[in-house]
Amino acid sequence: MTTTADDAAREKSPLPAGETDITFASPPVDDTEEAAQRAVLRAADHLLARQHTEGWWEELFSTDVSYDAHDLFLRHLLGILDEQVATASGRWIRSQQSADGSWPLVFDGAGHLGTTVQAYVALRFAGDGPDEKHMARCAAWVREQGGVADAQLETRMWLAMLGLWSWDDLPEIPPEIIALPKWAPMNIYSFGYAMRQALVSLSVISAHRPVRPASFGIDELFAPSDGSETAARTSAPITSWAGVFQRANTVLRAYRSVTPRPVRRAATNAGACWLLERQEADGSFGACTPITTWVVIALHLQGYSTDHPVLKAALGYLDDCAFRPEDGVRRLRTVKSPVWDTCLAANALLDAGLAPGHPALVEAADWLLTRQAGRTGDWAVRRPHLVPGGWAFEFENQNYPDNDDTAEAVLALRRIGHPDRPRVDDAVDKAVRWCLGMQSGNGGWGAFDADNTSTLPSKLPFFDFGEYCADPPVADVTGHVVEMLAALGMRRDPRTRHAVRWLLGQQEDNGAWFGRFGVHHVYGTGCVVPALVAAGVPLGHPAVRRAVAWLSSVQNEDGGWGEDWAAYTDPACVGHGVSTASQTSWALLALLAAGERDSAEARSGVRWLTERQTDAGTWEEPQFTGTLMPGSVACHYGAYGHVFPLMALGRYARHHGPEDTP
Repeated sequence: MTTTADDAAREKSPLPAGETDITFASPPVDDTEEAAQRAVLRAADHLLARQHTEGWWEELFSTDVSYDAHDLFLRHLLGILDEQVATASGRWIRSQQSADGSWPLVFDGAGHLGTTVQAYVALRFAGDGPDEKHMARCAAWVREQGGVADAQLETRMWLAMLGLWSWDDLPEIPPEIIALPKWAPMNIYSFGYAMRQALVSLSVISAHRPVRPASFGIDELFAPSDGSETAARTSAPITSWAGVFQRANTVLRAYRSVTPRPVRRAATNAGACWLLERQEADGSFGACTPITTWVVIALHLQGYSTDHPVLKAALGYLDDCAFRPEDGVRRLRTVKSPVWDTCLAANALLDAGLAPGHPALVEAADWLLTRQAGRTGDWAVRRPHLVPGGWAFEFENQNYPDNDDTAEAVLALRRIGHPDRPRVDDAVDKAVRWCLGMQSGNGGWGAFDADNTSTLPSKLPFFDFGEYCADPPVADVTGHVVEMLAALGMRRDPRTRHAVRWLLGQQEDNGAWFGRFGVHHVYGTGCVVPALVAAGVPLGHPAVRRAVAWLSSVQNEDGGWGEDWAAYTDPACVGHGVSTASQTSWALLALLAAGERDSAEARSGVRWLTERQTDAGTWEEPQFTGTLMPGSVACHYGAYGHVFPLMALGRYARHHGPEDTP
């Protein structure tokens, strides 16, 4: 996707009749309203044309090239890497290289050391030589950043398996961790769901220490060193977490050498069994390519051949996630997002004024009803008596439904005029009961678990994700759940009030809310303000006014809003960045909910969107405005640049907010 070169207002054409039968209560009173109504009709037509025949929507969900590299590493380790796959994947990875020789985490972002090292090694597998200009440029950049030794742990783990790094220089991850009871401080369930599956896989891999050497070396990626850095790494104070785990790692390394083989074998077998129980119907683990990749390696080391049905299904899933954007180019999807995309698309069309009984919406509801989780998952560890009822993000993910998708699914289903109302109501009731049961003790909601708030996982040297190794309540997810409860008439329910109090307490000094799964404070504020207003918080409440003031203060001169991915690590970037369609829409959703429809800021934001709608009826957005791991793994939602503008413009054009939607 590329940015549009023409940001000027386009010549207006007559309002299209379209296929939507959308009408507006009153004619536009000025050019801004007219442009908004026109944009809504065109965007709705565009979105309806993108619906799959089975009723769902799905656009491309993408991340950086590291997972494309992992796919090549996996195939090498299994002995199934063929030249055609390596060459085609190499073309994609090469095409994403920045001018300075690095690879970024996000579109037009700064180079990331771990991603760059992995991309370089992947290109070596694809046949690129170290003397080629783009490779030499990359190697020079890596050395300038400190070389391989300063790369993230995940990168060095892969290099160890390829014979390019020493296993002795990695932290021990004892497979016996699988045996820790659920009440133990650092048991596997104190990690978030993705980290949990990765941890169990890595513990098995670490026990085996596999090496399938690459046919090349990467000396050119190592920075010259006098040994001072290594000494510094081994001399952390005993009073620091780093010092504690350095010494614990020494003990664990000694334990490895004396552990009876039957004990270790029992631990790795237990880990493998735990993983096997979580394979999804589509063959995936965790319903995404990175987790599936780690699990495949772990199971293969436990004796499962590539012909075993479990691994055949998993490898089939990975093959299915590969697609070819053009001839000779192979790219890997990180995850598929049909439930999330479908919920957002349906809500956007309803906000635009599409009739609730429109066939497209009924078909979407029919499909969503088939995706509701019907069995318990890891969430039941903390909520053992709770009946299933949530939705997950992907096609197949029965083990890990989440509160965010569940809230959005309910918000859509309750508004769609489905002919079988009892069936829909039953699904909604189950979902609401499940969601309420997943509320954490502090009043908020995390994504996948309840009360998953331990800080200890962030201290362990197993991952590079810090505090995000757990799954504590976050403002954006809680906002969506509160919006759902308010829409169901539960404003005064004690659980809703508890959540509202928690949200009010999470507002930051600048007036914004932190966004965990979107970039970043603009996203968090766009999720929370509509929820608070829907739940009965007055428009004049200080929290609402402070949020409006903050959004006004960070609006760009062009009328839009943007926030750079670097805001997760650089406070100076909070609220600042190139205007994007999704972030402008999030700000508008908050302003509209706060009663600011006719403000200069809202009208400028509306004009920014209408002036940049493409001839096809959508918006170009190459920027990454989604998040998997703040500061570490960004994502680009192909749907965001369309559904959120339609949602915001629909609410503007129809003079309503989420609290008074039909």
